Amino acid sequence: MARARDLLPEEANMDGARSTIYTVNDVAKAAGIVPHVVRYYSRIGLLHPARDPQNGYKLFAPGDAKRLAFIRQAQSLGFALGEIAQILGDSGQGKTPCPRVREILQRRIRENREKLEELNRLQARMENALRQWQTMPDRLPCGDSVCHLIEATADSS
Repeated sequence: MARARDLLPEEANMDGARSTIYTVNDVAKAAGIVPHVVRYYSRIGLLHPARDPQNGYKLFAPGDAKRLAFIRQAQSLGFALGEIAQILGDSGQGKTPCPRVREILQRRIRENREKLEELNRLQARMENALRQWQTMPDRLPCGDSVCHLIEATADSS
């Protein structure tokens, strides 16, 4: 089966050079991701593919693979897709996204520290409960009791 880029003429750039047109599968492969992610990013507006007027296929430019790499790199730093959309929007409007990027990352670091502290507190509660339960016998549920281990821990906290 012929791919869309094989069926369509190459488009000329502003300087007259030819550019390659990619299908979803092509750009996904170039970016090292699966095609459904490319489709999802297109659906939520992170990518803006052209459409083949003959068959409706999404068509991507070589720069879209670079944009996908940027999105994946931003995600690896903890940026959410909505935040990435804002960053791309700033850049697309010719504004520097750097202040927004710093603010988001500073906020994310604070949030992560809070989560880590809560996880450490949870870990300590779990370890204390397990130590306490080592000396307690197993019992069958009776009356309103479901699990006396958890109920004993709740009473002591």
